[in-house]
Amino acid sequence: MIQNYIKIARRNLLMNKTFSVINIVGLAISLASFILIALYVTDELRYDQHHKYADRIYRINSDLVIGGTDLHLATSSDPMGPTLKAEYPEVEEFVRFYNSSGGRLIKKKEQFIHESKIAYADSTLFRVFTIPLVAGETSNALNKPNTVVISESVAKRYFGTVDVVGKSIETNNAKESPYKITAVFEDMPRTSHFQFDFIFSMHNVNYPWNSFLSHNFHTYVLLADGTNVASFDRNFAQVIQKHILPQARQLMDINSMEDFERSGNRIHYSLMPLQDIHLHSDRYPELGVNGDVQYVRIFSFIAIFVLLLAYVNFMNLSTARSATRAKEVGVRKVLGSKKKWLVTQFLTESMLMVCLAFFLAIALAALFLNYFNSIAGKELAFTDLFSPSFLSLLLLFTLLVGGLAGIYPALVLSRFKPVSVLKGKIDGGFRRSKFRSSLVVFQFLTSVVLVAGTMVVYQQINFIQNKKVGFDKEHVLVVKGTQALGANAESFRHSVSQLQDVQSSSFARFLPVANSDRNDNAFSKDPVMNESNSFNAQRWDIDYDYIPTLAMEILQGRNFSRAYGSDSTGILINESAAKVLGYANPIGQKVYMPYDDGQSIAYTVVGVVKNFHFESLRQQVGPLLMRLGNNRSAAAFRVSSNNLQQFIGQVEEEWKARSPALPFSYHFLDESFDAMYRVEQQVGKLAISFSFLAVFIACLGLFGLTTFIVEQRIKEIGIRKVLGASISGILVMISKDFVRLVLIAIVIGTPLTWWAMNKWLEDFAYRIDIEWWMFAVAGLLAVIIALTTVSYQAIRAATANPVNSLRDE
Repeated sequence: MIQNYIKIARRNLLMNKTFSVINIVGLAISLASFILIALYVTDELRYDQHHKYADRIYRINSDLVIGGTDLHLATSSDPMGPTLKAEYPEVEEFVRFYNSSGGRLIKKKEQFIHESKIAYADSTLFRVFTIPLVAGETSNALNKPNTVVISESVAKRYFGTVDVVGKSIETNNAKESPYKITAVFEDMPRTSHFQFDFIFSMHNVNYPWNSFLSHNFHTYVLLADGTNVASFDRNFAQVIQKHILPQARQLMDINSMEDFERSGNRIHYSLMPLQDIHLHSDRYPELGVNGDVQYVRIFSFIAIFVLLLAYVNFMNLSTARSATRAKEVGVRKVLGSKKKWLVTQFLTESMLMVCLAFFLAIALAALFLNYFNSIAGKELAFTDLFSPSFLSLLLLFTLLVGGLAGIYPALVLSRFKPVSVLKGKIDGGFRRSKFRSSLVVFQFLTSVVLVAGTMVVYQQINFIQNKKVGFDKEHVLVVKGTQALGANAESFRHSVSQLQDVQSSSFARFLPVANSDRNDNAFSKDPVMNESNSFNAQRWDIDYDYIPTLAMEILQGRNFSRAYGSDSTGILINESAAKVLGYANPIGQKVYMPYDDGQSIAYTVVGVVKNFHFESLRQQVGPLLMRLGNNRSAAAFRVSSNNLQQFIGQVEEEWKARSPALPFSYHFLDESFDAMYRVEQQVGKLAISFSFLAVFIACLGLFGLTTFIVEQRIKEIGIRKVLGASISGILVMISKDFVRLVLIAIVIGTPLTWWAMNKWLEDFAYRIDIEWWMFAVAGLLAVIIALTTVSYQAIRAATANPVNSLRDE
């Protein structure tokens, strides 16, 4: 019996090649899209799950509000971890990472290589995180100064083998002793929120230890099994009273934390689950580039809707063929075929098409995997696509949904009355089928939402890239690691500045882009700091030429000048800092910065800089104070060259003339700025790709419904033509029902899209206003697409010979 069902199903598919191809291809495209998005989502969801104690590892987050400045940090103080372990038995272990020093220059033979994936960590690292070793032992790794553990790939790159335990590596710092390699670990999985190749001993960090008021360490704790995290979080209040308040009193006049908080200030700590960091943390500074759970949800919905669109088409195209199957059903029923046999027959045909679409979808997903990786910023491999577990679940899901999609056409076809169908008549019609009309509305509702949403995303990205950010990011070359030149750093900058294409230059450790150095400090308006006069702000050390090199604007006062010897205690502030200080004219006013010994240094405000965005446009511009300093970790050059490659070659020559062993590393400031919004750019590309697919699949559905209605009304069209109806009149008659449904989709989709995109834009402190024309364009596009799709079948029916339409066999 089953063999017979399959044979008949195969014959029907071959006999109706056009419908079969459209159905299978439409299903395959939607399934391929679903597969790729499913790979993306599962990859995002499995971050940090490879650690043995992943469900018991938490990071300590810090939330500080001081003087109106609000900081949400992924870091905490250096004694926080040791204190929690010593005083609370729920903490089995802790580990800290310190990586604020940026990259390091590591010596390989006679050359130095700039390595950026470095950190310092406690010897407890391997007791908290699961990082398998390929050489060495965890018991003595990092427990002494001048020790280091390295990744397997680094060991092979520097030494050609992993058997390097006991060997040493050198940095460019002549004052440092060589670091002894105590272990080699497997390369960290791609699905880890931190990626390190070199992990140095925490004993080598030059830091003012035991300060609860400085937050520069990523601290993780391993809690005992069964610990109530919500209850444990309340212990931080005790830590603040016992340890932080006494240190705070040394710097400011503060009676109690209650007084501190009544002044609008706040210090709060909380535990964040390790497995939530990648998708749910947008704090500063992160150890890597995190994802966003919002985008995971968005693409999950897109995947589901694209798949639903395809199955809606499947039902529409299947029922569109009902007129051609009417006599077959009638004959089968007259010969005694039962309804369940007919349902089984049509379900077999549906499942056969679904299975063919499944295998085609796998091939399409494999074919477009590299393209998907390029626009999604992923490194998904073919092994991910063809893993037995993923394929099994996908096949089971496909068969399940395929069965659900096929049951409706099967029931529709099997319920035809023999007397009616043997005359070639089918009860009901398109206009009377609310279910079928709802499917069309759903198809174009999804299309309108995706098209309008994509336009909003692209408008926001365009706004970000073209917004005036308070500095000129174009044509600024940044040369990294200039501090490695030592005494030659100044001569390098001077020589490059003499090149014809250089307009100005500056040593620039701090830059207004992501992944640049940052430095938070507490300041006060008075010599004695208290809860009412203190505020927190960024403190950058710059030189005399920083402001003109970055093309920033001085609104009040002046820039630092070599003509003023007093500028060593001068300070520039931005508009946000001026607002926090509250002075009508801040020029000449004093700002005080306390030190750990309880003393403070007074700075005089010499100028107010127009606000510039030094973080993402997702955040408001915070207060910033800039003082004169000599930080030579990077040099910035404003250039006007038309031949940048030639200019870069000249700069590299100046570098090599001073230190041929040191690597020459550079980037342009606008590239770093664009990198801050790479996730949004990837979302835009993905959105437009899947919007196109959704529209294409919706067109297939309309094609099927048009075929269905034309077949139902073929005799009506013939009679109208005999009575003198024009082709345009028949075209309008057939098209108006579809246009009405598309207009309903637009009416429903417009407020839905407006609400969804407003929620997305809430993440940006600076954002566009959603304009009416975005929805008008999306709606007009939907109407045009619908009319274009319908017109083909409508014109074909309108131009057909009415004699053929009216013939009754």
